[in-house]
Amino acid sequence: MIRSAPLAVRLSSRRLSSSISSQCSAFSGSGRIQSEFCSKALTSMRNPSHRYFSSSTLHDISTVDIDSDSRIYAGDVPLPLTTDCTIFEADDIPTGKYPVFRVMDENGVIRDDAKGPQYIDPELNEEHAVKMFRTMSRLNVMDNIFLNAQRQGRISFYMSSQGEEAVHIGSASALDNKDVIFAQYRETGVLMWRGFTMSQFADQCFSNSGDLGKGRQMPVHYGSRALNFHTISSPLTTQLPQAAGAAYAMKMEAIRNGSNRAAGVTVCYFGDGAASEGDFHAAMNIAATMDAPIIFFCRNNGFAISTPVADQYRGDGIASRAKGYGMASIRVDGNDLFAVNAATARAKELALSENRPVLIETMSYRVGHHSTSDDSTRYRSTEEIKKWDNEDNPIDRFRRFCEAKGWLDEERVQTIRDEEKINVLQALESAEKKGPPALATMFDDVYKEKTPELERQEAKLLEHVAKYPERYTGPGH
Repeated sequence: MIRSAPLAVRLSSRRLSSSISSQCSAFSGSGRIQSEFCSKALTSMRNPSHRYFSSSTLHDISTVDIDSDSRIYAGDVPLPLTTDCTIFEADDIPTGKYPVFRVMDENGVIRDDAKGPQYIDPELNEEHAVKMFRTMSRLNVMDNIFLNAQRQGRISFYMSSQGEEAVHIGSASALDNKDVIFAQYRETGVLMWRGFTMSQFADQCFSNSGDLGKGRQMPVHYGSRALNFHTISSPLTTQLPQAAGAAYAMKMEAIRNGSNRAAGVTVCYFGDGAASEGDFHAAMNIAATMDAPIIFFCRNNGFAISTPVADQYRGDGIASRAKGYGMASIRVDGNDLFAVNAATARAKELALSENRPVLIETMSYRVGHHSTSDDSTRYRSTEEIKKWDNEDNPIDRFRRFCEAKGWLDEERVQTIRDEEKINVLQALESAEKKGPPALATMFDDVYKEKTPELERQEAKLLEHVAKYPERYTGPGH
């Protein structure tokens, strides 16, 4: 037994104290009850021995004996670990804390029992493993370079996936391109694994003439018809009910063609924050009642922008909600590539063979800022970020596994990162030199064929630009 009082607990209390201070400022002059509450709340936060909040409101891990088969994840709550890749039926969801499926520990070592090794593909070889590592490294390098490009004013916006690379590559490698993807905005690695090129990523972020979206979307809102990856939209959670409908449509298409199995599974990615939206309920409910073959894939990375999960729910996560919808579910260590891969593969087979939804929750940590519009050090410390990045980095975890196999060494790792850095920089520089999409393309794709009204609008615009060319010179429109 390990008795632990982790840094994350103290930091969580500090964040909550800061949040209460801000809210209490807004209460000033609002009455005795609010003032009394604020006083007691702040006293509780600043003095751990004075517990004004109940244990259900703030979990004090310093008083908990943490077993060696437990791990602290989002919300600073210790969760039990298991090497059994069980997708729990709604009636069989365990009481107490929902377990986390894990195969490989932070040091890249396969967990020492009879079950762990069976979840590693026996055909896994050096070539495939290095491809996985290279793709995770490419994603990480691209995030760093594109983030800096935004800071330099070269692109307008960016969102990174730092700390969640194993979620992307672990799940994507268990799928194929017949499976339909509905993403949120932090699943870049899934698209990368499917074959979206570095030039395509760069073109989209620059909204240039090479952008498949013809410059109509803000950066990181990728999409690819060829790769069955639906275009990302900014409003949170809108993709969930859309994905439920798509999965049901694929099932019905299979039935019309005389089959009981859809051509592919629909996978809908979303974050813990999206699970607080009403569309989450609508999507889960319709998918369950209509028996849609879909995987709802929740990335629980600890934060909904600046809101920690402790302020989002009182349970231990998202997976346990599946019971209320009569849905099967599994919770996975999101930094363990093998566990994510195995859980996704099993969920896909269950969804397709039995025509029903499955909920996967991966537990990880968002190392980067929410976006370039966010400064996460305002609501968490750099010490906390570095702790997670240093102690449980998913790329380093998989690298250690590959090194133990003799597939990677320090020199090869550095060579891979150097090669990917060159590829990213070349794509960035090339995209920056391309001009914007043709002005007339703004009228394309509104309808399958242009309506007379659209044709009139287009003609009017082009006539105007031709009449005043001096006002429309230079880059852009």
